[in-house]
Amino acid sequence: MHVSDRPIRVEIVIAADLETVWRLTQEPSLHTRWDARFSRITPIESAPGDDAPCRFRYERGMLGLTIRGTGIALGTREGAGGARTSALRFTTDDRRSPLRDGRGYWRYEPVEGGTRFITGFDYAPGWGALLDRAVRPVVAWLTAASFARLRRWAERDEPPERWPVWRALLDPRRDRPRASDCVWSIGRPHAMTDAPRTLAALAAP
Repeated sequence: MHVSDRPIRVEIVIAADLETVWRLTQEPSLHTRWDARFSRITPIESAPGDDAPCRFRYERGMLGLTIRGTGIALGTREGAGGARTSALRFTTDDRRSPLRDGRGYWRYEPVEGGTRFITGFDYAPGWGALLDRAVRPVVAWLTAASFARLRRWAERDEPPERWPVWRALLDPRRDRPRASDCVWSIGRPHAMTDAPRTLAALAAP
């Protein structure tokens, strides 16, 4: 898998128990409600039992187009201190997609009063390295804005559909989900240091 050397990392603390955050992020029908990076996720194959990889198809509507690809994810429920992880690989052969082969993880850490939710991911640019200099900050911002929508849902039971991306960006009210609710970075070496060992062993999607 060819990826860049500019991984993205996003972190947010959610005042909700780990089980709630896990459910809202691991169930495909719930995941796509808050995560603006996906329009649809459809499982196509899963191994029997817990902690087994699941293959899926994904879609993303963009500028009147629909980008389609495939992925594989593996969630691990048991970790040090009660932490959980989820590893992911994805790919698409659609030349219109700004993201091609990618890999990443989610990490869930119990903290006082809630859950620290972290992602680190990287991908091969679909439009070339030069254009990716403009695309990658948008992808990072979209991820952080999505995490902020997830937090509102987990903490307040506020449906994420109330905050479409354009509204989260342009609404003048201060009390809205914002990317600045998160700590996020691009291109820092530590972005992938929390990745579980299962990511390296995960098969191609």
